[in-house]
Amino acid sequence: MQCFEVTGGARLAGRVRVTGAKNSALKLMAAALLAPGRSTIDEVPDILDVAIMSEVLRRLGCGVSYERVPGSGGGRLTIDVPDAPSTETDYDLVRRMRASISVLGPLVARCGSARVALPGGDAIGSRGLDMHISGLERLGATIVSEHGFLVATAPRLTGTSIWLDFPSVGATENLVMAAVLATGITVVDNAAREPEIVDLCRMLGEMGARIDGAGTSTITVEGVDSLQPVEYTTVPDRIVAGTWAIGAVMTRGDVVIERGVAEHLTVALDKLTDAGAVVEALPGGIRVAMEGRPRCVDVVTLPFPGFPTDLQPMAVALAAVSTGTALITENVFEGRFMFVNELVRLGADVRIDGHHAVVRGRERFSSAPVLATDIRAGAGLVLAGLCSDGVTEVQDVHHVDRGYPDFVDQLVGLGAVVRRTERPG
Repeated sequence: MQCFEVTGGARLAGRVRVTGAKNSALKLMAAALLAPGRSTIDEVPDILDVAIMSEVLRRLGCGVSYERVPGSGGGRLTIDVPDAPSTETDYDLVRRMRASISVLGPLVARCGSARVALPGGDAIGSRGLDMHISGLERLGATIVSEHGFLVATAPRLTGTSIWLDFPSVGATENLVMAAVLATGITVVDNAAREPEIVDLCRMLGEMGARIDGAGTSTITVEGVDSLQPVEYTTVPDRIVAGTWAIGAVMTRGDVVIERGVAEHLTVALDKLTDAGAVVEALPGGIRVAMEGRPRCVDVVTLPFPGFPTDLQPMAVALAAVSTGTALITENVFEGRFMFVNELVRLGADVRIDGHHAVVRGRERFSSAPVLATDIRAGAGLVLAGLCSDGVTEVQDVHHVDRGYPDFVDQLVGLGAVVRRTERPG
């Protein structure tokens, strides 16, 4: 079992580079299935989830290669899509990563059928596929569930109007990718507005799709007969950027986040300003600096443009070392507070009541072994370890590897004392 040993007391200072967004790159890889030929995607993060999705595509018949750019945390991914890809994904891969369900829409749209294993992923709450299924059925697909697989068939999808009960990122992405090759016009209402949605729609547009309204709650897609392969660059990862920003405030540091996009983190950066930090939008990045102990601020997670649920663990950790009391409200995933028990092991004063957490700040944490329950919880616990009075061992760090490229190296580059170790499982 691999662990991070985090020595408390370091102040994060310097420059750190953010590569492409995990939550975008995985969907861009799926979108490549829509066009036969070679597509290349730059700024793809060198993380475990990309390796898993690459293998998903390989088993669908694609040629996939990755060229790492030294020191960047990312690289160039080349995908050679065959004229007739396979339409069945392997259970052993899909169960490891929820984003693999994003191949469902492209396969049905291009091949007329798909057999996709029901996905796994982080244990942060129920994330049903009802909106994916009902939306595809409105487009004309027939979908059944059998033996752990979703089986979809559709000779040709037909444009329609779709209303999402919740602005689901995954459902929006799957339905847009399906609609680009459907006959006629599709309108997706109450669509997700995240920057990753805009990124996907921009790539699809460069492939020849006709899409209007990306970044708004109504996306209109006019179907086309075919798409072409493309060269594309992934949008920077706002969650990784937000992690470094919160880490700078927690450790009373001064960090320049290269390629960070302030407009993608407006609410989160406003909260850091309220906590007492200096936040500057720079050409090509963001600077976050903190002198003294931060103040507690209340946080409510919401779909974009609200405070990202993926930054909620870091927000709880920040409040736990700030002055005063904060109320953290989780409105997106009911399981996000699972990691709080681990933070309490470090001495945090947190009380959970339904989807609310009351956090009373203290000066420092007390080091202890803790367990990363998901990607973002693991990153939050590492930041907490930087504010501890000794060495904190964060276990199950394979979760963190799924979302943060070169995490230890980047922390060390900012002055932290962190090392990866291995111990018997």
